[in-house]
Amino acid sequence: MKFTATAGVIAFGLALASVAAAQTTDEQAAKTEGTAPAAESQPASTDAAPASQEGITVTPGATTLPNGQDIKADHMENGRWYTAEGVPTFKVEADGTVDYATFSGYRRYSAECHVCHGPDGEGSTYAPALKDSVLKIDYYEFQQIVASGKQDVSKAANLVMPAFGTNKNVWCYVDDIYAYLLARGTNEIPRGRPAKKAEKTADFTTQEDSCMNG
Repeated sequence: MKFTATAGVIAFGLALASVAAAQTTDEQAAKTEGTAPAAESQPASTDAAPASQEGITVTPGATTLPNGQDIKADHMENGRWYTAEGVPTFKVEADGTVDYATFSGYRRYSAECHVCHGPDGEGSTYAPALKDSVLKIDYYEFQQIVASGKQDVSKAANLVMPAFGTNKNVWCYVDDIYAYLLARGTNEIPRGRPAKKAEKTADFTTQEDSCMNG
């Protein structure tokens, strides 16, 4: 069963340090879309070398992750692609065009998450690379951490991921952010702003307005 975002529950990130992170808004998201440099178009290629993420190897074009999770796009709902099991995923055309929700995930990640987790899901000195994290945990654990936060205490550091359960700028787009990080983690899209994106659908707009204004 797919967890559907609703107006009162909102969140994103995975284990970031206790920093006064991301005082960002829709205006910043719009700014990101308008000013970020366009990445060179790099269509997905099954001839590319496998992506190795902290011991996890994913072959570009694969339809499942090493943990057995399906990532093949099966159907569209509310303008977003989901697997047959109802888990958010991405879709990249042969010419490198990404689905709009994955592009939306790039925008929202860049506005809300990169301050601690680094640009393009690459991680930082005090927060993990989320493009790797999504290959090791499933969607529902990802959502739980996003909504409720997480604390990782060790002798070396005390890392705190605050709960984002009331941040509509995140939770209304949690499926998009997850799909974007999957696409990054599997090397199906390169770093930077996707050069080509599909059109935003009316269904996407309707769901977005309902969540943000509800």
